[in-house]
Amino acid sequence: MTTFLTRREFAIAGSAAMMALPALAETTLLARPIPSSGEQLPAVGLGTAQVFDTNDDATRQKAAGVLQALVAGGGRLVDTASVYADAEAVLGEVVAAGNLRAKLFVATKLEAPDAAELKRSQTRLQMQTFDLLQFHNVRDPQQSLAQFREWKAQGVCRYIGITSTRHADFAAIEAVLLREKPDFVQVDYSLDDREAEKRILPAAAEAKAAVLTALPFGRARLFRAVKGKDVPDWAWGFADSWAQFFLKYLLADPRITAVIPGTADPGHMTDNLGATRGRLPDPQEREQMMAFADTL
Repeated sequence: MTTFLTRREFAIAGSAAMMALPALAETTLLARPIPSSGEQLPAVGLGTAQVFDTNDDATRQKAAGVLQALVAGGGRLVDTASVYADAEAVLGEVVAAGNLRAKLFVATKLEAPDAAELKRSQTRLQMQTFDLLQFHNVRDPQQSLAQFREWKAQGVCRYIGITSTRHADFAAIEAVLLREKPDFVQVDYSLDDREAEKRILPAAAEAKAAVLTALPFGRARLFRAVKGKDVPDWAWGFADSWAQFFLKYLLADPRITAVIPGTADPGHMTDNLGATRGRLPDPQEREQMMAFADTL
């Protein structure tokens, strides 16, 4: 019988695996094109919400370890926000100390098209330009992105986007997507929360927007639901762990550009990056995954 590593066991093994990461990064990994430019983006990144909230030595050390694992494993995307407590400041210090800026695709979010808030993010992140600047928690279906476009034209960012993790705001997200046509949209989407499939993914495809999926583990609900269970035998061909099982469900939809699970553990980061390697589940297997999730 095949034995699968639990999330905890994978984390314990992560330190040893880090030694092999440079070689691992040379293998083929899944990357998806950003529709508005064709630029390829590795399909697994790092979220920082509730992960790097405190700017202290312990948190900075964890952040440095996770970023090392991300880069060594072939990843680039790091997503943060102006309201994630100290996450921007922690990320800024670690990126500057490790001279990592050129190796990363840095995305942050603002609560409003406000120059003062932008300046604060630039100061905390210790960078004047970002790869992606997002309007966070869009709630107004008439929301304009004119200021974000102006910042893009000025070279403050290369791409602009909108975000929401509230289903009540999905109608607004859909309306702004179709009218404003941002480069990116970020929404919560997981195997046990598939609401985004109904309207957001079709709208993103129509608007030719890249899709980032926040909370791909369902705020850890999925890990709690499978605690003590083995990955199904029928998933052995594409998933070596539960993290890869959950992430590959999302990535099997070609409309998904990248998933951005949050973690402060290098072993978990390595595990997550495993979803960029090997095959993705086929449509029949994806149906099995949905049926499995519905029994949890």
